[in-house]
Amino acid sequence: MPIQTAQNDYISTQHCNHVAKIVWVTDIHLNFLDDSGIGDFIRKLQREKADALFITGDIAEAPTVCSYLKRLEQSLDTEIYFVLGNHDFYNGFMDKVLDGVVNLSGNSSSLNFLDISPPVKIGNTGLVGHGGWADGRFGDFFGSQVWLNDYELIGDFRRLTKDEIFDKLNGFGDAAALVLREKLENAFLECDNVLCLTHVPPFRESCWHRGEISNDDYLPHFSCKVMGEMMMEVMESRPESNLTVLCGHTHSPGRAQIRDNLLVIAGGAEYGRPEIQDVFYCTNAEKAQPRGAEMNRHRQ
Repeated sequence: MPIQTAQNDYISTQHCNHVAKIVWVTDIHLNFLDDSGIGDFIRKLQREKADALFITGDIAEAPTVCSYLKRLEQSLDTEIYFVLGNHDFYNGFMDKVLDGVVNLSGNSSSLNFLDISPPVKIGNTGLVGHGGWADGRFGDFFGSQVWLNDYELIGDFRRLTKDEIFDKLNGFGDAAALVLREKLENAFLECDNVLCLTHVPPFRESCWHRGEISNDDYLPHFSCKVMGEMMMEVMESRPESNLTVLCGHTHSPGRAQIRDNLLVIAGGAEYGRPEIQDVFYCTNAEKAQPRGAEMNRHRQ
């Protein structure tokens, strides 16, 4: 991906002195809703009275993603931590979309674009993120008959051959993994438990479709192998730490316990019906709790 920034400094949040309530949504595709539908969704979020909102990509499309982010910012009295998904670049070019989102978040007090943010501490839980990109390496890219709208609607892919698309997907995946590795390593300097937001499932086992793992036709377009390999390396060297990854993209929910200290949770979605995926609670480090209890997961 064009953005390749990671920093060592931490952002200290205002949630450090109490239990922080976090709401997670993914693949909300707000451009599929009319104004009334968007209002209903926002009111649903408002009723949660959350301290933070996590969004794991596919907010809208290139012409409207910034306006929808701004509307969420203006409507919600909470910190918003987000990454982008592939749909957020539809009908646009990546650099232009990223420039707009970086500018918007840079001038906002509550919009936090995790691709360019240093690790965040919510209580004693670390937070990092990067939208990532399907890198084409799982499954059979060249034998696949799947042709995503990405390759027609995102300007960076238009008129490219399949070989050229494969090379570009590899490059985007590699760049994302490089940036996120630095973020994770920095986060684990401060926290034993880290949450990671990304859009694309980083493992074959986390690439769900209708209750099953995606097949070799779909895996190249819906998973990022290099991201998962990086996460495995990071967590193998930290057996006493824990990483929970939240992702979307496939619109099918599922959980994959990759290793004892690495869990991936994929969110479900349906066009025109954005839903809250889950609610999390993070406590501060001063509260005495068993190891791993700092992030208590509550199913809606």
